[in-house]
Amino acid sequence: MQAVAFTPIVYMLLLGIDLGTSSIKVSVVDAQTNERVVAAQYPEVEAPILSDRPGWAEQDPRSWWEYTKLAIQKAHRSGLYDPQTIGAIGIAYQMHGLVLVDDQQQPLRNAIIWCDSRAVEVGNRAMEDLQHAGFLASHLNSPGNFTASKLAWVKENEPEIYAKVHKFMLPGDYLSMCLTGDINSNVSSISEGVLWDFQTNSLSRTLLDYYDIDEALVPELRPVFSSYGRLRPEVAQELGLSAQVSVNYKAGDQPNNALSLNVLEPGEVAATAGTSGVIYAVTDALLYDRESRVNTFAHVNHQKENPNLGVLLCINGTGIQNSWIKKISASGYDYDQINQEAAAIPIGSDGVRILPFGNGAERMLKNKTVHAHIENLDFIRHGEAHLWRAAQEGIAFSFRYGLDILRDNGLHPKVVKAGYANLFLSPVFQQSFAGVTGVSVELYDNDGSVGAALGAGLGLGVYRSRNEAFVGLKSRATVAPKAVERYEDLYQQWKQSLMYKLSNLI
Repeated sequence: MQAVAFTPIVYMLLLGIDLGTSSIKVSVVDAQTNERVVAAQYPEVEAPILSDRPGWAEQDPRSWWEYTKLAIQKAHRSGLYDPQTIGAIGIAYQMHGLVLVDDQQQPLRNAIIWCDSRAVEVGNRAMEDLQHAGFLASHLNSPGNFTASKLAWVKENEPEIYAKVHKFMLPGDYLSMCLTGDINSNVSSISEGVLWDFQTNSLSRTLLDYYDIDEALVPELRPVFSSYGRLRPEVAQELGLSAQVSVNYKAGDQPNNALSLNVLEPGEVAATAGTSGVIYAVTDALLYDRESRVNTFAHVNHQKENPNLGVLLCINGTGIQNSWIKKISASGYDYDQINQEAAAIPIGSDGVRILPFGNGAERMLKNKTVHAHIENLDFIRHGEAHLWRAAQEGIAFSFRYGLDILRDNGLHPKVVKAGYANLFLSPVFQQSFAGVTGVSVELYDNDGSVGAALGAGLGLGVYRSRNEAFVGLKSRATVAPKAVERYEDLYQQWKQSLMYKLSNLI
């Protein structure tokens, strides 16, 4: 990992922005202590996902920009710091999305976000045609429904919009453009769109040519830790920031989550369980799954001479399932109350079983749409708390299913690091995850917005080394596997249900 060469200027504070599916979260971090000064998010309730047709998922990118400004101004109102002492901005963002802008930098349509499935068949056709040329070996993924395939879908189905495209971007690139007026990206981000050829170490001519996409639409590529531009004067004024502030780091939410947990070296593993669930394992091998059920992208510290790649397993419906269960069965309860009552139910939820696949096509299930299923309900024996526990156990079991795919590909983690947030706040989920995977979980207080702030410090050169950036990062708890045999039996029953559903898909 190399910081940008510059004449050192001491800035006290770093601003991290995490562009999530549900909200924008910002954190202000003291660069001398690496401690968070304040955090804020906007909106307080979950931002909407627009779905005009089954399998579609969109958001208005202009709302991301408005939410970002409101979150930053909310943090300022805390009065805990001087906004003028913020020296750099880092951005983490929901991965695999597609934003299209015209030559006036105006969005041409809603963003097609990560869980949108409309481009699955576009990517499948591409894979059928390109695999003879060794596409997996060079790109480490099939085109799937990633960013390049989403752009090809727009080209095929919305030609009048495609004709006006000046640049396509990932969500974080769009937010950076709003801040600076500059359009750019990096290899880590472009690789998550499956537009990076790891064998030639260059932009993928193969996929651009196949989809007949003009290379001029691709943003300029810069190092992950570098300057992406200074704030536009009017933005600096509106947000009360110095006009000298620059954006110095951008990364997808999962590579950034790994950074926030100091997961940067081969063999280290991070996990998240927010709207979606992810296991992210770092390797120095050009590793790919022959069935493309997991995906390999350039990690934030990847270099040609020193390859570091993140192997990503994604489950679409984790926190979003937990949220759905809460909405329909826990009116008036907060998540702490739900977790407490779920903990009073025995392991196995007295037979209630949930498959948490109700959020579109699942990559680890070969892009099949299984839908969510609740099984074995007994109207006399079971109550809401059984659903609450079964939801969390089902999510943990889906993590185990995915972890077995990683193991099939030679990755065998002994410890998984996770932020103490979202589902990992729940003792039921913590114990279910550790028990069914047989892997200890280390929990940390850092989150994506703090990671983005630390990334900005590395990009600006505030930190002389990675070690300086992670001084003070300490595990708050370790969850050891317990009741492993019991969880193994339950998992095999759960897996049998999943296999039955997969075998009956038309």
